[in-house]
Amino acid sequence: MFATLSDRLADTFKNLRGKGRLSEADIDATAREIRIALLEADVALPVVKEFVAAVKERARGEEVSGALNPAQQVVKIVNDELVTILGGETRRLRYAKTGPTVIMLAGLQGAGKTTLAAKLALWLKEQGKSPLLVACDLQRPNAVNQLQVNGERVGVPVFAPEPGNAGGIEHGGDPVQVARASVEEAKRTLHDVVIVDTAGRLGVDAELMQQASDIRDAVQPDEVLFVVDAMIGQDAVSTAQAFLDGVGYDGVVLTKLDGDARGGAALSIASITGKPVMFASNGEKMGDFDLFHPDRMASRILDMGDMLTLIEQAEKTFDAEQALKAAEKLSGKGGEFTLDDFLEQMQQVRKLGSMSKIMGMLPGMGQFRDQLENFDDREIDRIQAIIYSMTPAERNDPKMIDGSRRQRIARGCGRTVSDVKDLVERFFEARKMMTQLARGGGMPGMPGMPGMPGLGGPGGKKKGKQPKKGKGGRRVSGNPAKAGQKAPAAGQKSNPFGGDVDYEKAAEELQLPKDFSKFLK
Repeated sequence: MFATLSDRLADTFKNLRGKGRLSEADIDATAREIRIALLEADVALPVVKEFVAAVKERARGEEVSGALNPAQQVVKIVNDELVTILGGETRRLRYAKTGPTVIMLAGLQGAGKTTLAAKLALWLKEQGKSPLLVACDLQRPNAVNQLQVNGERVGVPVFAPEPGNAGGIEHGGDPVQVARASVEEAKRTLHDVVIVDTAGRLGVDAELMQQASDIRDAVQPDEVLFVVDAMIGQDAVSTAQAFLDGVGYDGVVLTKLDGDARGGAALSIASITGKPVMFASNGEKMGDFDLFHPDRMASRILDMGDMLTLIEQAEKTFDAEQALKAAEKLSGKGGEFTLDDFLEQMQQVRKLGSMSKIMGMLPGMGQFRDQLENFDDREIDRIQAIIYSMTPAERNDPKMIDGSRRQRIARGCGRTVSDVKDLVERFFEARKMMTQLARGGGMPGMPGMPGMPGLGGPGGKKKGKQPKKGKGGRRVSGNPAKAGQKAPAAGQKSNPFGGDVDYEKAAEELQLPKDFSKFLK
């Protein structure tokens, strides 16, 4: 969503590289580029003015003029200001001390409230809570049915005593009474969180505000969350302000963050309304929902990655026992890493989501955005099909896969022989690299690391002119004076400062303590 903003800011920072100091002209030019980048990203004008003024003020301060690398310091300033306008710090849910915690969702129709209610219920369930979904949207056709289907998908019960507008028939019903009855139902069935899904409209009107206010007064929610579509642009800010004045809310939930809109509205809401963004939905799956972290979002915008979120997702997804077995095999302690192990690890990674989303969380991947967007996740299915077409013996020992076996495997999975050959070759290369990393040997092909062909590491060959060798294989210096010096005899120590010294005899003459001689060997 923030691709345009990220690219413009990256180009702005490139212009500062190599500068030992920032002049007034440099600061003004940088501020102008940042202003244009924010306006193009659809950030509200008051927020842009405040943001640029803060960056310019700090950029003129001692923290930049005395810095060794002004470009990096400006990046840090922009990062800090982005965190500020995004809300400053992560805001978490407040739970009721007694009785069920009531969370009310409000917003326009089409913002994704009903789907988000189920996502929030699943997230709370993973936190150890026992949520209950409440269908109070009795106006939109089949809204109650949609909530029931989503509740079944996430394994959360739905309280829906009224069918609402279903099958083209208006059954009526009082959403305020449904909301009030849901709290009693939660107490009776021992649910500790109640999530109330309310009706929306295509636009802000008096009837919508009155109904939302009545539901709020009836259930006295502990949290009122305003759900907003991050793709609707500047209208998101005006709608957020209208709901704040008409109903009031405690936090904002952004939906459709995985869209291709410019997304500046998401940067504006927290700053203009003063209410923090609490949650973000960034995908169609029920698990694509999490707390909103301003610092992590700022890092993503500046192409510095989001490793903490990636680690958290990996901890929830990966099987620790399988990961330990794979690590032992790579380090040589638990047998050899096979194609079966490779397939298991690939399936674990698949659970994290699409590869483009995973890679997008790594620092510096903005420059490969086009390749990531064009990555076909079905390629993993093709690799899986090739491996499944092999016999157990071939998976355990891919070296035995010769030409005739490749043909058989290719016919079995519907791929070409060259696809099978490429997969096996890539597996050997990946296994070699991962094994070396697991043993602490460093990455192959990097200078100064073990096993580096052509780069001077142990076991590698040095490129360029080799020194001359004398008799017996001894290397001879190109300097005639040094080349004429006599080499030390076998077993005799050479003195780097010139001349040969008998260290044992010298130690006796110095009359050192008896135990001291061991330090001279």
